[in-house]
Amino acid sequence: MSKSKGLLVLIFVLVSLAAILAAFFMMPSQSARRAVVSFYEFEQQGEFSESWEMFHPLMKDKFDKGHYLQDRAHVFMNHFGVTTFTLEILSTKKVKKWSMEEGSRTFNHVYSTKVVQTFKGKYGTFHIQQEMYAVKEKGEWKLMWDYNK
Repeated sequence: MSKSKGLLVLIFVLVSLAAILAAFFMMPSQSARRAVVSFYEFEQQGEFSESWEMFHPLMKDKFDKGHYLQDRAHVFMNHFGVTTFTLEILSTKKVKKWSMEEGSRTFNHVYSTKVVQTFKGKYGTFHIQQEMYAVKEKGEWKLMWDYNK
């Protein structure tokens, strides 16, 4: 094979690989997962105002922004004596026909991401495992917690 043909084949393979990777990262499950990670990155940095903005309107109806900002900082930082946490993403899966709580709006296309937060504070190391639900609302991923259980 000539050098020019070999170069063309290499370019074709690289472009194809880039297209496959781009398609993978543009998949709804991956973009929903990235939204969840962004939410918890804000939380890790104590930017609770930014994380609150990522909530779905139904979540924002559960508690107002001021209370959320106070509660998150107060409970984790003051009571437990932690400054941040590590995060582990366990799984992301598509869920059909899910609602945040009994009697609330049902969503047909939702992505559930299981996360584990690990805190180290004055009471030792502890873990919180929680499901975060991502729903597309006006073109953006909005996040919710489950109040059914």
